[in-house]
Amino acid sequence: MKTFAFLFIFSLAPLQVITWLNDLDSSMLLEVNHLHTPYWDTFMWLCSRKWEWIPFYVSILYVVIRNYGWRVGLYCLLGAGVVILFTDGFASHLIRPMIGRMRPSNPANPLSAAIHIVDSHRGGRYGFPSAHASNTWGLVFLVSWLFRRYSLTLFLSCWAFLICYSRLYLGVHYPGDLLAGMFLGFLVSTAVYFFLLRFTGAYPPADSKRLYVPVVVGLTTLIVFFVFPFVYIVT
Repeated sequence: MKTFAFLFIFSLAPLQVITWLNDLDSSMLLEVNHLHTPYWDTFMWLCSRKWEWIPFYVSILYVVIRNYGWRVGLYCLLGAGVVILFTDGFASHLIRPMIGRMRPSNPANPLSAAIHIVDSHRGGRYGFPSAHASNTWGLVFLVSWLFRRYSLTLFLSCWAFLICYSRLYLGVHYPGDLLAGMFLGFLVSTAVYFFLLRFTGAYPPADSKRLYVPVVVGLTTLIVFFVFPFVYIVT
């Protein structure tokens, strides 16, 4: 009888763990999402958008070409496109429908009643894994492999963390969605980098140049994001 009871309890353990993780995911999300103010609503909305970061992406491409040359730089650009294709397309069109985990902001999700929605944005139906997280962290890992410089990696990691935090703030992803996206980004970008390494010899340069450019452009973009909500709220 005791053996049977033990096996029965053990068989329920995975379900209990999953339930506990779901509860933790929801509570962490709500803690962040409920910190909203009109100022941070606008700021996080800007951080979460993609087009506003184009100058930052161009600055990264610039330092890659500056250090590796046009030929390798174009291969790296192609590699970054492959990373996005897999992390975004693979996550959105294959993994999400297969897992079927609804976004917290989705009206069909009971939790959505407790979610603060910014500018009526709820995202798509499913959110696991996060494409924002997989794309941003995929870029972070790829650039980190290319340069192996602590200062640049630290800045890019802070940038990716901010993007992920904005997705929590906007209520469109659980923390687990973001962690899964980060892991996917790491796997794909690492595979792409070693492919580039084999076919282009893209070893990290001994004396990398102009690595401050993405940091300056990224910080300038953030300053604009910090200032814009004051103008937007006043007007």
